[in-house]
Amino acid sequence: MALSGKLIGYVEISNNADVFHDFFRRKPHEMAAIVPDKIHDCELHEGERGAVGSVICWQYTHDGKKKATKEIIESVNEENHTIVFNVIEGDLIDGLYKSFKIIWHVEPKGHEQLAIWTFEFEKLDTSVPYPTSFMDYLCNLVKDLDGHKTNK
Repeated sequence: MALSGKLIGYVEISNNADVFHDFFRRKPHEMAAIVPDKIHDCELHEGERGAVGSVICWQYTHDGKKKATKEIIESVNEENHTIVFNVIEGDLIDGLYKSFKIIWHVEPKGHEQLAIWTFEFEKLDTSVPYPTSFMDYLCNLVKDLDGHKTNK
């Protein structure tokens, strides 16, 4: 069994790619008001909100448990609506993964948009499960945000 892995999840969204890209890059703290059962807070620890090198800490509920995860924005591509988050500590990786990247991307699909989450990770050992539950969580989060119509 391989220790390195990649997992990809897709969600069709009706909101504009620019809206979602801006939301995840510059306004993640607003998610707590929209989906308080999933996201409790998104604090900026270092840098400027949405800037490469910024450190953010998410407070959230996943699988019925309150959790926290700290990430660095590693790269941003405005044209391709891509943001790469490098998870550096917290419940998502502690004791499970040597490395964990979360890549957010939106691309056109006909009259809709396709939101794509990609996880690139290295497990500490073969007993660590693939992060499918967290992928489901993020895909459902996007559906909830899209249903709220974040472009209002």
